[in-house]
Amino acid sequence: MTKLLKIIIGCTIAAIGLYVLRHSNVVTGGTAGLSISISYLTNIPFSWLFFLINLPFYIFSFYRMGAKFTLSTIFSITLLSILSGLDHFFPVFTIPSFIGAILGGIAIGLGLSILFMNQASLGGANILALFLQKKYNWNPGKVNFIFDFTVVLVGLYSIGLVKGLYSILSIAVTSILIAYFKNIISEKNYAVHSKITLQTEVSAN
Repeated sequence: MTKLLKIIIGCTIAAIGLYVLRHSNVVTGGTAGLSISISYLTNIPFSWLFFLINLPFYIFSFYRMGAKFTLSTIFSITLLSILSGLDHFFPVFTIPSFIGAILGGIAIGLGLSILFMNQASLGGANILALFLQKKYNWNPGKVNFIFDFTVVLVGLYSIGLVKGLYSILSIAVTSILIAYFKNIISEKNYAVHSKITLQTEVSAN
């Protein structure tokens, strides 16, 4: 129950970050950023795009990260999609892009770090970042930044150059936070992996 509560808290904080970015006309990276960019170009709700774009990543997650991680990720993505869909219940307002980029980046970075610590993610590059950390001990913050930067470059068409620079600032803030917590994330994931290995050995004997 504690893990579930932490995942809910992580999703809620990340949803607040996405909410801030949308009202700042700033995009983020990963599948969330791609979904925001497409939602700017179309009238398709972000929540639907975010859920659908992540579907192919579930297969990779299941085979590479295990069933529990995949189920936690599906739950996180579904919850974030629902929370993001509540946007229309709030009054319309705008936030200066510079402030929104920093505040949104902090919220998303903190939310993702909490999810990573509890063996969950928001799909897409998050899954790959955790997989590469687990297998090769790569810094998840740097991996996330590379993929997020690519998504922001793609999104320049929908938001323009200036907003694109603010978006790069946002993903840099997010990546710095994730990198800051990388040791805790690694320790948490190693502890879970060791526990599973021990249980498997005990069962085999």
